[in-house]
Amino acid sequence: MNRPGPPWDVVIVGAGAAGLFCAGITGQRGLRVLLLDHSEKVAEKIRISGGGRANFGNRDLDPQAPHKHFISANPDFCRSALSRYTPADFIALVARHGIAFHEKHKGQLFCDRSAEDLIQMLLREADAGGVQRWQPCKVTAIRHHADALYTLDTDRGSVRSRAIVVATGGLSIPKIGATDFGHRVARQFGLRLVDTRPGLVPLVFDGAGWAPYAGLAGLALPVGISTGAGRARGAFVEDLLFTHRGLSGPAVLQISSYWQPGAAITLDLAPGTDLLAALTQAKATSRRLIANELAGLVPARLADAWVQQDAEWQRPVAEASNKALARLAERLARWALVPVGTEGYRKAEVTLGGVDTRELSSRTMESRQPGLYFIGEVADVTGWLGGYNFQWAWSSAHACAMALPH
Repeated sequence: MNRPGPPWDVVIVGAGAAGLFCAGITGQRGLRVLLLDHSEKVAEKIRISGGGRANFGNRDLDPQAPHKHFISANPDFCRSALSRYTPADFIALVARHGIAFHEKHKGQLFCDRSAEDLIQMLLREADAGGVQRWQPCKVTAIRHHADALYTLDTDRGSVRSRAIVVATGGLSIPKIGATDFGHRVARQFGLRLVDTRPGLVPLVFDGAGWAPYAGLAGLALPVGISTGAGRARGAFVEDLLFTHRGLSGPAVLQISSYWQPGAAITLDLAPGTDLLAALTQAKATSRRLIANELAGLVPARLADAWVQQDAEWQRPVAEASNKALARLAERLARWALVPVGTEGYRKAEVTLGGVDTRELSSRTMESRQPGLYFIGEVADVTGWLGGYNFQWAWSSAHACAMALPH
């Protein structure tokens, strides 16, 4: 093993969105920065996000009310960083680099051309700060010494540093390099963790119970979706996608972060429509089958699958009893079903839980262990679908970078 050279001001572990951004800002403040990552490529999550165009932020974020868009055991923690580095601040950086972008529905911001533009911007910012990058480079051990310096043993030799920033993300999408490294470092130094689970992930259902709906795979429609109660309740109106194993699409990804195993989710398959009124009116004026009337209110494939569940629904609407129509309307507007699980970290976009933010400073991201910082997804802060998690990466990285001491 090489003998460590002069200490770095900071070693950042993880060259994803948060780590790369933190490195650039810190280097441009005049600190000596070494950025390490065990993967050959940087920022793979940026590269694959938003269909390859990187949903890098959201204009609708309200930094004064982070609980609206973020989930955490300590929901007010993220307010400080989000209010000091806002979507407008990151947009200004993107514009300064001449990257064209556009806003989609609900405030979502995307690159016009490619996520690669954003990655190159972050690399240029790091280069401007004189950041040294070692990739691939695996950290095998970290030690803290009486002189307040840290030693990191890596497969390129040992290095010393006055501070370490852990920006290694969560457990989601292991095929692009996700590991539990950051959680292991937290445990090593006696920091608490909030239990982790997959977030923004498709839900799956019992095979036999799902059989009546498996034929709907590929069908998409807007729905209302909810689960939970009180402060733990989630409710969205978004697009739903039926799959062979269960449900996906933005509506389900959003609700999955609020769903608890064993709990039901409730779906309104025709949000904004008074189904009973529509069916009652049809009964008075139409000779068509219930399925045909229903196909004017929800997709025809869904209408056909739905009426198969009850013989009372397989007849002309004019011949249906008021009770049968009320039962049909109620079932479509409040379809309660219990998932058996999720598609797991393999398909999850984010990881819920992580380093307990009560162990961190909301202003600096420094932990109770002096000189050890945690930023981005490795901490217990999880945003909604739609660019919120990248904004947390930028904001937490900025808070940390501005606080690191010379």
